[in-house]
Amino acid sequence: MNTNIGITNENRQAVATELIKILADEYVLFTKTKKAHWNVEGADFYDKHKLFESQFEQIDEFIDDTAERIRSLGHYAPATLKEFLELTSLTEQSRQDNNSQGYIKELLADHEIIIHHLRERINLFDDKYSDVGSSDFITGLLSQHEKMAWFLRAHLK
Repeated sequence: MNTNIGITNENRQAVATELIKILADEYVLFTKTKKAHWNVEGADFYDKHKLFESQFEQIDEFIDDTAERIRSLGHYAPATLKEFLELTSLTEQSRQDNNSQGYIKELLADHEIIIHHLRERINLFDDKYSDVGSSDFITGLLSQHEKMAWFLRAHLK
């Protein structure tokens, strides 16, 4: 069935393509945050274990919301690790030390990459693709990632 929501097929495809990249970034960040939650060690273990848990739970909601936004545009969301790794702008990290400071720095850098990518797409979605809904959606994601980055940054002082 045709998706008739006031956005051309070409624009819906372009926005969905960009949202799919965002979805991939969110999924990789979720996985890395889960890894930090599972593997963090040190005197601050419990505190950081809970911090990472809170963050991966938030990111899990972002993943679901992003996939549903893609579906609302009439497109399918990828759902394999292979696809996510091909589409993400983040990198997987291999750690020898499982200390909280290393995980926090790494996750903060990933949030900042996502923040930059989201900020670049806000006006693109609205101005070029006439999709104020997706522009608004990623503005909300941007705000949440900025807050999560702030929480991580505060632990580095």
